Amino acid sequence: MTASPPEIFAGLLLVFALPGYAITKATFPEWRLRGPDALLRAVEVGTLSLVLSVTVTILVGFVLGNLPGSFFQAGWSDPLLEAILAAVSGVGLAVAFLRGGFSRVPPAGPVPEPSPGEEDPMSLVRSLEENQRRARRLQHSLRQLPPGDPQRARLEAELTEVQRSSQELRSHREAEYAR
Repeated sequence: MTASPPEIFAGLLLVFALPGYAITKATFPEWRLRGPDALLRAVEVGTLSLVLSVTVTILVGFVLGNLPGSFFQAGWSDPLLEAILAAVSGVGLAVAFLRGGFSRVPPAGPVPEPSPGEEDPMSLVRSLEENQRRARRLQHSLRQLPPGDPQRARLEAELTEVQRSSQELRSHREAEYAR
């Protein structure tokens, strides 16, 4: 018994595309194949659709083949396999529709929480470098002053403040990473 071209096309869609596409749209309803990321999204959706479809087909076939008393024979036109793959596709498309995967305006995607120190890592580096430069200048000025100079106490206090500020910046950043 040979399959007709429409049956072959429908079987290929059920095995290689529809279940994975439905699961992908249900999982990522905010992905659209328009705009500046259209090519990237098309590749992602296509790849996920193929991989998930084949995975679902293998898992369904494995479960059907290992059922006690099963007479399942893996074949292109097995109605049980086709029905289960169509059901998975239908449920996935229904979930995608309910989550807004096919709406004109895409739903908002998840907002990732920023990692500690991610908000502006260069500002910390710039602040620490500036404090180091100030500390070196103050240390140089202290070396140049004679021992009894009245400015020495002010420069030492300023140097202590710069070192305390640097340590505070480091401690604050370390506390962010410890959370």
